[in-house]
Amino acid sequence: MTTVADQIFDESKVEEFAGMLIDTYSRSLLTFMIDIGHRTQLFDATAQGPATSVELAERAGLQERYVREWLGALVTGGVFTYDPITHTYTLPAEHAACLCGAGSSNLAVVSLISALLGSHLDEVVTAFREGGGVSYEQFRPRFTDVMDSMSRGLFDGQLINGVLPSTGDLPRRLEKGIRVADIGCGTGHAVNLLATAYPASDFVGYDFSPDAIDRARAEAAALGLTNARFEVCDVAALPAEPLDAVFAFDAIHDQADPAGVLRGVYDVLVPDGVFVMFDIKASSNLEDNIGNPAAPLLYSVSVLHCMTVSLARDGAGLGTVWGEQLARKMLGEAGFEVASVSDVPDDPLDCVYLCRKVTS
Repeated sequence: MTTVADQIFDESKVEEFAGMLIDTYSRSLLTFMIDIGHRTQLFDATAQGPATSVELAERAGLQERYVREWLGALVTGGVFTYDPITHTYTLPAEHAACLCGAGSSNLAVVSLISALLGSHLDEVVTAFREGGGVSYEQFRPRFTDVMDSMSRGLFDGQLINGVLPSTGDLPRRLEKGIRVADIGCGTGHAVNLLATAYPASDFVGYDFSPDAIDRARAEAAALGLTNARFEVCDVAALPAEPLDAVFAFDAIHDQADPAGVLRGVYDVLVPDGVFVMFDIKASSNLEDNIGNPAAPLLYSVSVLHCMTVSLARDGAGLGTVWGEQLARKMLGEAGFEVASVSDVPDDPLDCVYLCRKVTS
């Protein structure tokens, strides 16, 4: 077996790797700057046109000294451009398209997850040494806000016109009127959008977070929806009510008993029922994910949240990157036929599994 001592030491590779590390650390801290820009609406303020730090601070109602230093990080990080003669900062239109607005193209919201997960790093390190994990409850209630922020724009922009078209005849059935559940529904925005678009169908959202369910109910009431309801429920034990369709939006891979949840979904579906599983787009094989620019993000989120919340409950610990091969296997073992796996518009991280209940 070749050891490190047997390898030829290449000083140029040391320098190259050291440079990569410095870039990694720089980019990781730049993520927090993007988080700040999103939360303070600085990006939206800058998108109004070039401005000095004083003008930008006035637009956003913030402290100029902080704004100026923040701009320094983002100029040197390649997000803004700077004119040293006029002392003005410009957010290029192409960059603004990825950092501003409420639509699915706003990637600034993804930065929110870094600060949240980093705040539990000590507990994760303890789990590395002692086993177990960091419970889902420890991430709440902030996790509810972060997930709502990260998913709302995508649902608004793509759920009805982007995701549903990949689900076969489901839109037609929804128009006629069927019974539908969203398991792990969070703040229920997807349910409320579906209930608004398909008034003839009845929808229920299940989630075990009371704070998320409260927000879902409040939004449904504000929209005047009578065909959407929400219940606090561990989706590992779904109520025994027959359903024509079930949705799961990034909700399977972090379950303590994902196989049991899939069997439970199969059991509540009527014959020819449909399961739409929106989940991570990746391979189950590490070697296939090498070169995927999103893979380090996905594996890291798994360590810091998805895997650890499952292991905290003595669960399977599938992790974020359980991948298509394992997903297909588990869906098949639960009784489903995977009719198709489709990409999600404006979302390179997820895909949509269209599954049908197979009955003998």
